[in-house]
Amino acid sequence: MSKQAFDLGGVIVATTLAFKADPSALSGLAVDYDKFAMHCDWLIKNGCRGVGPNGSLGEYSSLTDEERRKVIQVAVEVVDGRGLVVAGAHGVGWHQAKLWAEYAKEDGADGVLLLPPTIYRANESEIIEHYQRVAEVGLPIMAYNNPLDTKCDLTPHLVAKLADIPEVVAIKEFSGDIRRVLEIKELCDIDVIAGADDLLFESLVVGSTGWFAGYPNAFPREAVEIYDLVMAGKIDEARELYTALVTVFRWDSKTEFVQAIKLSIDIAGGSYGGATRPPRGPLSPANEATVRAETQKALDYIASRRAA
Repeated sequence: MSKQAFDLGGVIVATTLAFKADPSALSGLAVDYDKFAMHCDWLIKNGCRGVGPNGSLGEYSSLTDEERRKVIQVAVEVVDGRGLVVAGAHGVGWHQAKLWAEYAKEDGADGVLLLPPTIYRANESEIIEHYQRVAEVGLPIMAYNNPLDTKCDLTPHLVAKLADIPEVVAIKEFSGDIRRVLEIKELCDIDVIAGADDLLFESLVVGSTGWFAGYPNAFPREAVEIYDLVMAGKIDEARELYTALVTVFRWDSKTEFVQAIKLSIDIAGGSYGGATRPPRGPLSPANEATVRAETQKALDYIASRRAA
């Protein structure tokens, strides 16, 4: 497989997942597949390149196996070839991750997003085997470096080793170290995808080719515009729009990112955010007030910009 055969340019949204009250369901909340389908459709219609279900924002670790698989099926059905579906295939070990990749392939996903082993702090050889085993499924893989949560750091030199696996076509970089974008590109032929919303502009300017994103769940049109402006070399315009939104984007890198992004979706009003499942509880009153204020500030800027 050529690494250039899978184009991840554009804004692919790590989708949130809607729930509805159901006393018989896990924690009293059942997956609302209809609202999830409408959300995916709304994102595609607003210019996003694709959707990334079953990531951390999709609360995959709080789903039953049946729910987790159906989420992918719904995403594939509603996107219907209008964009990419890059499914989270995360697992504690490669035996679990490979199974989720197999399901994703069977259900029509275009590729998978793959963390190193979750929970377990794997060593380098174990991480490489993890990706080799999942690669046997044959889907393109976007590796995901999130050392804050997994305790496994996919350093540029380790990414270069993973890039020797033909199916590993990209790395979602969420370390917070902007220097890694160029270092990875110096060491290997792999697409670097911006992973942290509050480093999006900087990542694109120094060479990231795509954005696997959180806050476009609430602001898809503006997110796509930032990406397109940078790609067109309109750096000043992109920076102005990004500067107006980055304050709220910073929640993407905080512990309560799922709750914050869902609340911002509800405030923005284009789609549905709603509640989260355990272990995530509601935002504290102080955090809720901050998210509301920062979201409204972004919305006010967007409204004034459109009126100008």
